[in-house]
Amino acid sequence: MIEPLVLLLAPLAPHISEELWSRLGHPDSLAGEPFPEADPALLVDEMVEIPVQVNGKVRARVVVPAGADAAAVEAAARGDERVAALLAGGIVRKVIAVPDRLVNFVVG
Repeated sequence: MIEPLVLLLAPLAPHISEELWSRLGHPDSLAGEPFPEADPALLVDEMVEIPVQVNGKVRARVVVPAGADAAAVEAAARGDERVAALLAGGIVRKVIAVPDRLVNFVVG
């Protein structure tokens, strides 16, 4: 865990990184070492938090699986008790559901 951290620190603080690299037991300079690469599997979120708007104002946030379709996102938003209370008093004129982004209810 420490070696990749020292390699990431090297462009910002080269002198201290060289010192840390030698203290970790490496006889050669870290300048020839390859820069750490990110694992794409670890960069993917399984769940996303989506803001729920009622008439353009954020009223709640719901957590849904990443890649959920618009219908599933809308259902999760309608299931939130704060949003349900706001929708109960009026007629929903339009629903804008953008997967992995937001849900907006236009109530009139």
